[in-house]
Amino acid sequence: MKKSERALRQAIIDKCRWMNAGGLNQGTSGNISARWGGDMLITPSATPYDSMTPEMIARMPLEGEYGSWEGPLKPSTEWRFHLDIMRARPDVGGIVHTHSTFATVLAIAGKGIPSCHYMIAAFGGNDVRCAAYARYGTKELSEHALKALEGRHACLLANHGMIATGGSLDKAMWLAVELETIARQYYHTLLIGGPVLLSDAAIEETRKGFSTYGLQDRVEAA
Repeated sequence: MKKSERALRQAIIDKCRWMNAGGLNQGTSGNISARWGGDMLITPSATPYDSMTPEMIARMPLEGEYGSWEGPLKPSTEWRFHLDIMRARPDVGGIVHTHSTFATVLAIAGKGIPSCHYMIAAFGGNDVRCAAYARYGTKELSEHALKALEGRHACLLANHGMIATGGSLDKAMWLAVELETIARQYYHTLLIGGPVLLSDAAIEETRKGFSTYGLQDRVEAA
């Protein structure tokens, strides 16, 4: 294993531990993947993050036999939407899936997040969509997620959780944190009558400004 690949595997583990310690996820319900050349590295199924080692991270080819994998442990049960997003979106270098509290509350209610704050522009448009429900780990869920992610960097999954993507693993995690933050803010505005929404023009102006603001995308390279 190349030293740089091992470092990326360790970075996946470090981010898993960080998101649990910070309350962005609970237990082993979340999963993280990163692009590595023509492959995807992804957390293994049902493995506590504290006991995870770089060798346990599963490797899946982006082309070739669909669903094949290498490693001592099978990949996360959510490997399908991770793999399908990576295959469909060459701009994506990292994916973070969590069951963070407020994003999941909105997802349980079937609510997307409208343009209630200028930071919504960080997700690629004037809203964050909520994908239709399908059972975890299914091709149907993957298809719903891909649809909700069209022109977007994140989405909610009905009655489930959230997905955040980025050109790098760091950017994906940054967006996951921002998504949970705006989900919490939007939830609380619903308790006092609902938000005043920003116009599409205002969101587009902000989106253009983000080209030189915040954590910038860069795709991981092998």
